[in-house]
Amino acid sequence: MKNSIRAQLLTLFVGVMCFTLVVVGLTNYLFLGKFYRSRKTAEILKTYELLNDKVENGRYDDDSEKSLEQVSVQQNMQIMVASSDLSDIILVTSRDEFELAARLFGYYSGFYQDDMEILERTDHYTIQVTQDKRIATNYLEIWGNLEDGEWFLIRSPLESIENAALIANIFYIIVGLITTIIAVIAIVLVSKRITRPIVQLSELSREMTKLNFDVRYTGHANNEIDQLGENFNVMSDQLEQTISELKSANVELQKDNERKTQIDEMRKEFLNNVSHELKTPIALISGYAEGLKDNIAEDKESRDFYCDVIIDESSKMNNMVRKLLTLNQLEFGNDQVAMERFDITQLVKGVISGMKLLIEDKGASVTINTDEPVYVWGDEFKIEEVVTNYMSNALNHIDYDKKIDVRIIRENGLVRVSVFNTGNPIPEGDIDKIWDKFYKVDKARTREYGGSGIGLSIVKAIMESHNQQCGVKNYEDGVQFWFTLECK
Repeated sequence: MKNSIRAQLLTLFVGVMCFTLVVVGLTNYLFLGKFYRSRKTAEILKTYELLNDKVENGRYDDDSEKSLEQVSVQQNMQIMVASSDLSDIILVTSRDEFELAARLFGYYSGFYQDDMEILERTDHYTIQVTQDKRIATNYLEIWGNLEDGEWFLIRSPLESIENAALIANIFYIIVGLITTIIAVIAIVLVSKRITRPIVQLSELSREMTKLNFDVRYTGHANNEIDQLGENFNVMSDQLEQTISELKSANVELQKDNERKTQIDEMRKEFLNNVSHELKTPIALISGYAEGLKDNIAEDKESRDFYCDVIIDESSKMNNMVRKLLTLNQLEFGNDQVAMERFDITQLVKGVISGMKLLIEDKGASVTINTDEPVYVWGDEFKIEEVVTNYMSNALNHIDYDKKIDVRIIRENGLVRVSVFNTGNPIPEGDIDKIWDKFYKVDKARTREYGGSGIGLSIVKAIMESHNQQCGVKNYEDGVQFWFTLECK
């Protein structure tokens, strides 16, 4: 990214490095020569003081001469000391004795006065910059009288100072460029390490804006960024919990708006349907019980048959009442929907595994299109009941190749779960009615496996409580039931 932290750090560092190089380079170019000259002036003054200290009675002993010659070599200076009347050379450290003597006499007599830049002048000495036109060389010189009256001249070529400054500048530029390259490489590596957890936090926040709370901060910056990342993780968990609660509250609020106007009609419809459905099993139980009482079944086999019918009808009534109670709670809103995020693939596999014996008894084969986890929002217990109803319905109506195909597919922010079974299609006139309570397409077959016509009504009630859809679709070789859930 053009404005990424890494790019900004790199730009800032390179800019500071280049600015520093330019400032230091200009400083060297403009002031290094002057600094060297000032240092050389200080060294010449020290040599002047040394000349004053070493002279005794107008002479220098052997040790003093060696010491002064050593200073002359080390500091690249030419030193000459002459008597007060310039008739005798007391000390000279250069082979150019005649040149030095002539120049000292010229200064003494005032003969040399052109091409001089006076830097400092006192009663005892004069510091100046002169040019030797013969060899086109500039010199820094000090000349004058020692305390004992001797005349002296100390000179040092400025060319060496200027060359040293030039070499120092070139060396600085080379070292600066190499240092900059190494530093840029280092800052790239360091900035990558520094910005990696920040980039991860950016990705984490982006996913959180999409309400994806599975992502976690896993960086190890060993600084305050780790603490910030842990706070992001905690915030993610709290947001997920809060959204879950909000979704549950939103579902309940939507249900409350519809509940008040439907309760009376649902109660009437419920009583009518229950009384109608219970007539047949109650009549059978009553008839076979009276037959037993009147000893119509005289042999044991007949009595056992009568008892089996009574037990079977009682079981069907018990199952129907249990389903009616469940449906009643759903329709009247007494059974609260607990919205949570769960893996629908795992739930479907669990239902199929629990019905393994029934599947084998029917000789059916069941396939599912995915093994990957698919997370949805819903009441996991109630959605399991929907899947169980669809699977039971498919097994009870399976025919032909006896195949059941379960599919879990993402569609436009939703997950569509479908259960297809081979068999006879549902008549088109009955498709819209199969969701009604107690409606049976094939009453004889429904009664054969103990169906009450309530299962699909429960499915519809559960999906309405989730504000989601369910439906059925006919195919030439079978029927597919489906429902949707939110996956955002």
